[in-house]
Parts: sequence; structure tokens; C-alpha cells
Amino acid sequence: MHAIIRTGGKQYRVTEGQTLRIESLPVNPGDSIELSDVLMITDAEQTLVGNPQLNGAKVLALVVANGRGPKIRIVKFRRRKHHRKQMGHRQNYTQVQITSIVKG
Repeated sequence: MHAIIRTGGKQYRVTEGQTLRIESLPVNPGDSIELSDVLMITDAEQTLVGNPQLNGAKVLALVVANGRGPKIRIVKFRRRKHHRKQMGHRQNYTQVQITSIVKG
């Protein structure tokens, strides 16, 4: 069974048992969360598509860890102008493991 969920402004295709990194959420590792913004659910017999989301459907997940992604370097450079600017960025994430998909 697959589901398409929306969290953090992005959409993810998830299955039970899958571990994925989503945008940072204010939760602690070991907590259980409920993602209720489910757009589509597919299993062997049928496909349920929401308009825009499915009522009563939810995805239950277990928070594995909170962390930060790899460092991304931003360089702005203008030739012959004595202008050079460097910055770095590390995006926060929450790593979750999908425990179950509920059709509702």
C-alpha cells in the first residue's frame, strides 16, 4: 500500500516501514506523529484520490531523529569588481519511519 502525503510544502510517496527525511517538525525522537494531509492512497484493489485531500485518511509515523543536512556553500562573485561573498546553509530535518497507513 502506498500513500502520497504533503508536509512542509513538499509531497512524498510513502509505504509502511519506509524511513524518510521531511522538513523539520517541533517533535522529539521517539514521539509518534500523525500526518493527516493525505492526497492519495493506492493498494492492490483500488486507488483513492482526494479532492484535494482524503477525509479521514492519515499516516502514522514514528520520529527517529532530528538533524541537519549537509552544508551547502553559496558563493556570489562579480569579476573585476572586487566583490566576493560566501555563505553556508544547513537545512534542518526530521527523520521519520512510517508505521501505518489508515484509509479512514
